[in-house]
Amino acid sequence: MQNAATIGRRLDGLPLSGYHWRLLGLIAAGMYFDSFDIYIAGTVLAAMIHSGESTLKLNALFVSVTFIGMMVGAWMSGVLGDRFGRRFCYQFNLGIYGFASIAAALAPSIYWLIFFRLIMGLGMGAEIVVGYGTLSEFIPSKWRGRFGTILNLIINTSLFLSTFLGWLIVPHYGWRWMFAIAGCGALFVWFLRKSMPESPRWLAVRNRTQEANEIVSRIETACNVDSNASMAAAAQQPDLNNTGDTGRFGDLFSQRMLTRTITGITVLVALFTVNYAFVSWIPTFLVKQGHSISNSLGITAIMFAGGPIGSLIAFALAEKVGRKWGIVIFSLICAGFGVVYPFAQSAVAITAMGFAITCCIYVLSSFSVATYVPELFPTELRLRGSGLANTVGRATSIGVPYAVAGAFTGFGIAGVLTLIVGTLLLQAIIVGLLGPETKNRSLEAIASDVTATPDNVVEGRTATAK
Repeated sequence: MQNAATIGRRLDGLPLSGYHWRLLGLIAAGMYFDSFDIYIAGTVLAAMIHSGESTLKLNALFVSVTFIGMMVGAWMSGVLGDRFGRRFCYQFNLGIYGFASIAAALAPSIYWLIFFRLIMGLGMGAEIVVGYGTLSEFIPSKWRGRFGTILNLIINTSLFLSTFLGWLIVPHYGWRWMFAIAGCGALFVWFLRKSMPESPRWLAVRNRTQEANEIVSRIETACNVDSNASMAAAAQQPDLNNTGDTGRFGDLFSQRMLTRTITGITVLVALFTVNYAFVSWIPTFLVKQGHSISNSLGITAIMFAGGPIGSLIAFALAEKVGRKWGIVIFSLICAGFGVVYPFAQSAVAITAMGFAITCCIYVLSSFSVATYVPELFPTELRLRGSGLANTVGRATSIGVPYAVAGAFTGFGIAGVLTLIVGTLLLQAIIVGLLGPETKNRSLEAIASDVTATPDNVVEGRTATAK
């Protein structure tokens, strides 16, 4: 019978194949429509203001319930995903999101639309937790970081598609079609993902080892690997320390796991803070600095072209620099650009600094939410840990606009950049001191660094000799 470590070794020993790319495609498709729906909000709300179907106050409520739904969804996905499995959770939340989007397209009023948006938010918040977590459990360790960055890059391209389709569709056919596209797309992906297997790693830690072994054998066959030889090679490797985790939420705050939990929360709070403080507010900053609306939007478009570049940089460095030191280094680089930004005077200098900061933000996004956070937690706690970090990050993002507005009112752009730089420096310190390095390591080896004996815990290496 195969234990969890052996199942993990067999998955990590697989050559990269079409199976892994198909899995990436199915996960990315669901998360793509999730992100697409987040980005259509601006177009839809502007159209409803223009038609008289909504007001600024109701639009603000729409945005607020979106964040509330995503925050609750992130939390629920952690509980459900670790309790009932990855497959159940990603199908459940995608179904909720898809049907709620269809209902939103048929909403008779803005009040019903706000209600359906809350339900949609549950699925949207869950998808980011389950998607990244599930992908990490299937991809071989030497490719895991790069696959996370590819997934992050694919998802972020939905900003362009949602904006482009909104420009084509909304003026001629109305805002309802945007929700219909998102809902139908999500339900189509839901149907395709019915063929996705349960995570063998999750099955193994739930003592369903026969099912785990059968799924891994099917994957090995798809990758042209001999299962018997793979099992024999994996069984010959020395056992790893058992973390001793029960899979309960309270384990995240045990002496053994606390540094991991703090690290995970830190990187997502920092990511959401910096992202919403800079990316979401930069057009407003430029207008306040005296640029015209047209000029402001043009500069912003060039700045945001740094997003895909950042994801590609992360892809190149994920398995070389690693996630821990990648986050530390790019936090410091981004902080440096943030210090320089207020001194930029010309449009060219402002655009260049904004491009560089956006690039760094997307590098950090690829390293943190896409890869590092799911890796920090053992399989039995992976989605609970990721869900908790995402929940706290989402909760923080609700207050970020008020913090940014206060900083800008009191100190101008320098005040906002001080907030961003301070957040980045704090992240670099906490991740540098507390975070383990995860590059080219199996998930089981990363988890074994936190041993079952609290008195012997030494983060970053096993506390007992092997």
